[in-house]
Amino acid sequence: MNRKPNPQGKGIVPVLDNITGSLPVINVPPKNIDRISNELFTSLFVLSSEFSFKPVTGKSYWLYRKNNIFRLSLISPDEWKGREFGQFIGECILQKDITWSLHLDEKAAEDQGLHRLIEKKRLHLLEKIETAEKVETIFPVFEESFSFYRRVLASALSRSLGISMKKSGIYGLSYKEIELDST
Repeated sequence: MNRKPNPQGKGIVPVLDNITGSLPVINVPPKNIDRISNELFTSLFVLSSEFSFKPVTGKSYWLYRKNNIFRLSLISPDEWKGREFGQFIGECILQKDITWSLHLDEKAAEDQGLHRLIEKKRLHLLEKIETAEKVETIFPVFEESFSFYRRVLASALSRSLGISMKKSGIYGLSYKEIELDST
């Protein structure tokens, strides 16, 4: 009898397949520091949400908030059919360069409490960027609190943004050095 040593597929080969499969599949463009910080913020906002599935580039996912916990879902608001997921925040799409886009729902865009929460998170990230010795040191290479797929995507995001920074000539610099160079 030939038994598989690990029928759940939790060995190193599937882990490595997931990591290499999440690397940017296109030629990542150079990006300026404003675009890097915006994409980092949006991507971290989405990756901080709870989810346990493997997102695919170009596909729409749906962000909800319930009891101040954000969840990314495969189920759109149109597919609810009586299920309660909480406040619909918006549509999220994993881009080919492993950054996330978030298109806020109209009702969520009018929610002042949500705006204050997002602004607080954004200011916290900007403070980290501005005080880092090198901008890329704050990238989420390994986030212990993240579940498996969130960790894999965070690591791939770091790699993607790092490549963009290298192409822009700003890799290895602090935010202040980048700002001085751009003036």
